[in-house]
Amino acid sequence: MPAGDLARHNGLDFSFRRAEPGWPFREDGRDFVQPVTGTVAANNGETLVQLALRGVGITRVGNFHIADDLATGRLVAQLEPFNPRDREAIHAVFVGGPAMPARVRVLVDFLVERMRGGSAGP
Repeated sequence: MPAGDLARHNGLDFSFRRAEPGWPFREDGRDFVQPVTGTVAANNGETLVQLALRGVGITRVGNFHIADDLATGRLVAQLEPFNPRDREAIHAVFVGGPAMPARVRVLVDFLVERMRGGSAGP
């Protein structure tokens, strides 16, 4: 399904603001953001996945949301050939200092190390 065909589908998208609203695409060697329109927007991926499973429309969420559903065939990837493998910035916000719980420091250190390597998987 090329990006131009996306308008024929009910796009289930996130409701929060992004720098470039829409879904990233790569088509004919060109990267761009394709606007998405639909009847539902949600603030979390699990909601979007549940709506897609019920046939409400199509969505674009992280693999961790849909890995099991893809493996069992409950969901089918439609746009994979057009996926530019984009990455969105994440931010770990915490109060530092000597009173910071050790578990928070361990988590932050883990995230820093994991993200430096560019690894997105477990």
